[in-house]
Amino acid sequence: MYRFLVSAAHKSSGKTTLSIGLTAALQRRGLTVQPFKKGPDYIDPLWLGLAARHGCRNLDFFLSPHDEIRTQFARGHAADVCLVEGNMGLYDGLALDGSDSNAALARLLDLPVVLVLDTRGMTRGIAPLILGYQAFDRNLRIAGVILNRVGGRRHEQKLRSIIEHYTDVPVLGAVQEDAELALVERHLGLMPANEAAEADRMVATIAERVASQVDLERLLTLTATSVPLAAPSSVTTAAEPPLRLAIAQDAAFGFYYTDDLDALVAAGAELIPFDTLKDDRLPDCDALFIGGGFPESFLDELAANTALRTDIRVAIERGLPTYAECGGLMYLSNSITWHGKTRPMVGIIDGAVTMHKKPVGRGYVILEPLSAHPWNSAERPHIHAHEFHYSEILGLPESTRFAYAVRRGHGVDGQYDGILLHNLLASYAHLRTTAGCDWTARFVQFARSCRAQPHP
Repeated sequence: MYRFLVSAAHKSSGKTTLSIGLTAALQRRGLTVQPFKKGPDYIDPLWLGLAARHGCRNLDFFLSPHDEIRTQFARGHAADVCLVEGNMGLYDGLALDGSDSNAALARLLDLPVVLVLDTRGMTRGIAPLILGYQAFDRNLRIAGVILNRVGGRRHEQKLRSIIEHYTDVPVLGAVQEDAELALVERHLGLMPANEAAEADRMVATIAERVASQVDLERLLTLTATSVPLAAPSSVTTAAEPPLRLAIAQDAAFGFYYTDDLDALVAAGAELIPFDTLKDDRLPDCDALFIGGGFPESFLDELAANTALRTDIRVAIERGLPTYAECGGLMYLSNSITWHGKTRPMVGIIDGAVTMHKKPVGRGYVILEPLSAHPWNSAERPHIHAHEFHYSEILGLPESTRFAYAVRRGHGVDGQYDGILLHNLLASYAHLRTTAGCDWTARFVQFARSCRAQPHP
C-alpha cells in the first residue's frame, strides 16, 4: 500500500489541483485510490471523488475523536493508495498547540507528507523554508516536495540545485505555471465538479500535466508501507423494508458526505436521486433529503421548473418527512435574490433569501437541540457541525419554530437554526454522521415513525 498526506506551506499553493492530478494519474495507472479530505469541505471532495471514480471521505478533528478518525481512515484498507489532502498550511489550525493541524493528522495516521510549495518569486529562499518545516516538528516525515507554479526550466533548475545543496528532501516534481490548470473559483474556493460541464476533461488535463511533471514512481517508492490498515467492522444494514429516500443530486445540489450516504443506506434507506433542474415530479418516496449546493447559480432553471416546486411544496404540506441543509433551505424558501435578480422557489418556508458578498455564517458550529426537535437524541445535548453561507433568510413569521439554539456560529439569525414546519427540518448547519451525531439513523427512524403514503 501507499499512503501519504498532501499539504502546503500556506493555503492557495495549488495543493488541491495537485491532489486531483495525483489521484487521477495514479488511478489511470490501474491503482485503486481512496482520497480523503481534511476538514469540513464538500467541493474538493467532489473533484477528488471524480478523479478517483468513487467517493472521497472527510477527516475532521472538530467532528470526530482520534479513534473515530482512525476508523474512518481504515475505510481505505482495500485501496492501493490512500491520499489525504490537507487544508490550509501544514502547521495551520485553530488550536494554538497545532492539535488540529495537518501535521497532527499526519502524525495520528502515521502518514509521510508530500509538501506542495508555491515557488513564484522564490529561489534560494526555498531552502530555509524547507529546513524550517523539517525542524519545527522532528516527529513528522516530509517524504518530498513538489514545486508548483515554476516559472520555466531555468527557474526549475535553480530550485532543484538549491534544494539538493542545502537539504536532504527529495524533489518529486516541478509543475510549470499553467493557466489551463486553474480551476474556476467561487464561494468556498473551487467550482464543484457536479456543476462543471467539462469536469471530466478538466480532470484529464490536470492528470496529464501532473503525470508528465511529477515522478510518480519515486512518489510511490517514498510513501510505500507494509503496515496494513485494519478493516473497520462491517455495518449491519437495517432488516426492515427499505425506506425510499428521495435525494436531490444535480448541478444545483451536490454537497453530501460519502459517510452520510453510506450511513443512510445502513440505516435502511434506499437512495432515490432526482434532478431539481430537469425532473417535473418527485420520485415515489417516503422521505426527502435536499443537501447543500449553489441554488443561486441556477435561479432561472429552478424557478422555471414550476411543476417540481409545486410537487415538493404539496408533499411537505402533506407531511412528507424532509431534511434540508443550507442550499436546500434556500430552495424551500419563498424566493432567492442574487445580483439584483429575484426568483421564486418552493415556497414552503415563509421567508425570502438574500445573497450577500461576504459570508453570513462561516466555520464550525455548536448546536443545542431544543425540545421541538423531531428526531434528536436526548443523550446528545450538543451537536458539532459546520456552516458556510453567504445568504440569510428574512421575513420569517414570529411563530417560526426552531430545532436548535446556536451556541457557536450564526445559523438562521445568530440565535437559532433548524426551521421546523410539518415534518420538515431545514437548517443552515451541515450535519455529519459521527459517534457524537448519529443523525442519519435518527432521521430514517423518524421517517419510518411518521411514514406517509408513498408520494403519488
